[in-house]
Amino acid sequence: MNETTPPAATVTSHPLETALLIAGLVVAILLLRAILWRLLRFMRVGWRHGPAYLRRGVVLVRGDRVERWFEERFPRASRVLTARTDPTVFTGLPLTLMVLAAVYAAFLFAGLVEEVLESEEIRMADDVLMNYVALWRTEILVESFTWITALGDLETLAAVAFVASAFLWAHGPHRYIAPIWLTVVGSQVTTYFGKFLIARPRPDFVLEVTASSPSFPSGHTTGAMAVYGIIAYAVMRDVASPRARFDIAFGTAVLIAMISFSRIFLSVHFPSDVAAGLLVGLFWLLAGIALAEARRAHD
Repeated sequence: MNETTPPAATVTSHPLETALLIAGLVVAILLLRAILWRLLRFMRVGWRHGPAYLRRGVVLVRGDRVERWFEERFPRASRVLTARTDPTVFTGLPLTLMVLAAVYAAFLFAGLVEEVLESEEIRMADDVLMNYVALWRTEILVESFTWITALGDLETLAAVAFVASAFLWAHGPHRYIAPIWLTVVGSQVTTYFGKFLIARPRPDFVLEVTASSPSFPSGHTTGAMAVYGIIAYAVMRDVASPRARFDIAFGTAVLIAMISFSRIFLSVHFPSDVAAGLLVGLFWLLAGIALAEARRAHD
């Protein structure tokens, strides 16, 4: 893929408006960070006592008699259900919720594929959003997003994964190396086959930022979601400070969002391509986390 900054003649030049827009975006991000952190602090009591409340809720819903009858009538199923809903271990409720989330993401992706192949409404919605985004293109923003979008290139993601793996190999823990490469390989292979099986044409290139492969799903978005997500998780998992974990997660989410939006802003992907990339990336991120936790339990 060849991506370069376009000439000034293809975009507008409004330095003051661009500066105000960037300042507004920074303020909005900081405000969102503050709101989410306060909300997280407010919910910490719930997180702390959630397992106990959940067990009580399960008992209330099922009832002692019903629970005993189910255990006596279906002992094996009862053991499986109890193990799958145990909130105190990763292989219980957390893994169950992750599997459900991954399945849900897969179904959403399948529905989006169907819409792209059969519906004109999704194309109309894509065009409306892209026409609106085009109103905000300026020289500075195009140049900035050209740099940002490069962070989602396969070459960049592979380099980041290699550096992270080398650091983990030298300093540990080693358990995260395999999950990192699972997300790299899984996300890229899925994207490759998705692109050429669906074979959706790219949007009209209005800038000198171009791409040669089919459009659906966005490989940059998929890779950013999966790879940066699993690396952030690996760092967060062994950080004691809740505030530090939150900042890592929030910063990574902002990075992924910026890379994803850059694909639309630079007119190399439709918004639905980016949405599909986020879903595929989420699937492989969840798979990577599951593998990391399985290796952690084994260690």
